[in-house]
Amino acid sequence: MLDLRPKTCSMAAPATAPDLDTYVSDRVRETPPSGIRRFFDIAATMDNVISLGIGEPDFNSPDAALEAGVDALENGRTSYTSNAGMEELRELIAEDYEERHGLSYDPESEIVATVGCSEAMQLAMQAFLEPGDEVLIPEPCFVSYGPSARFAGGEVVHVPTHVENDFQVTAADIEPHLSDRSKVLFLGYPNNPTGAVLRRDTLQEIAQLVVDNDLLVVSDEIYDQLIYGTAHDRGHVCVPTVEGLRERTVLLGGFSKNYAMTGWRIGFACAPKPLSQAMLKVHQYMIMSAPTMAQEGAIAALREARGDVEKMRQSYDERRRTIVSGLNDAGLPTFEPEGAFYCFPDVTSTGMTSEEFAQRLLEEEKVACVPGTAFGPSGEGYVRCSYATGLDDITEALTRIDRFVSRHQS
Repeated sequence: MLDLRPKTCSMAAPATAPDLDTYVSDRVRETPPSGIRRFFDIAATMDNVISLGIGEPDFNSPDAALEAGVDALENGRTSYTSNAGMEELRELIAEDYEERHGLSYDPESEIVATVGCSEAMQLAMQAFLEPGDEVLIPEPCFVSYGPSARFAGGEVVHVPTHVENDFQVTAADIEPHLSDRSKVLFLGYPNNPTGAVLRRDTLQEIAQLVVDNDLLVVSDEIYDQLIYGTAHDRGHVCVPTVEGLRERTVLLGGFSKNYAMTGWRIGFACAPKPLSQAMLKVHQYMIMSAPTMAQEGAIAALREARGDVEKMRQSYDERRRTIVSGLNDAGLPTFEPEGAFYCFPDVTSTGMTSEEFAQRLLEEEKVACVPGTAFGPSGEGYVRCSYATGLDDITEALTRIDRFVSRHQS
């Protein structure tokens, strides 16, 4: 007969709790959390905060993209696509670069659709870096550049840029940082956080240095259609259009910024076949394929939303002129940005560090910005302010900043 009575058992000694931190890799442990997100998270707990911190367009995604995404969902187009992305999307990306820059990419073998530009960046680092390879990164720069290289085993070499040269990196800036381990030059123009652009003569000098030292270039051009002032008159200089760079450049792009499609997470990489196919191999194992609905939306955006992009650009331009003028009037000298949607005022006249300025401005006046040091060592003395928010909020933020600076300026 089955005995259903509870059994007694001896008590085992309690297990020792593991020290879980010891399982975390040194690369991850030594990488600080994003300085952008930290101030955003603090601001989210406060009332009546005006955020100039996040690079998030305040526009809706274009109607054409929205309709295409909804149509894909309603009609069951939710399966995997080709690893490289839908053929139509890659063809349209190729046509876009041919039309705007005279660049020719084979959609079959030289373009990969990715989960945002961020995945494309990580693919490049994973595909091309061996442990100890050096990546030269002009800074101030977007916060992800350095970590993406370190996570792939690379060594980051910061190349400072300066307001006196309009925050352009030059061949003369780069050359002293070269070594026999230098492998990749990572460019990010139009620049986040400074709004700087690279001019063709500057790029031509860099190209000669790149060729002479057999470097690979990774060029993040996610803001390439958001260009203003004299730069807009000249046109954006796409890095692989410069002689000597097409055959050794990985061009990164996407839809988040130009098309206000941040949450769609759709980007791409264009590169010569041996490079793009190496990235595709990593992408196959890491991701499989970019989201199908996002690819459908991107196709519609390329086909129908150029007018939307231009309307947004014009609105950003008005905001740009307003915020730069207001910051200068408040006593914070501000380099005039020519691309993206950020400005980078100098706050040293307050006697505060970048971190102190951002912290106290948030506490005292409820305006959120990002310390310049979040973007690299040469960002000290500056803060980043995004003008991707509405003009009314920018105007009110400027009133608060002026009040704050008046109290604290030396």
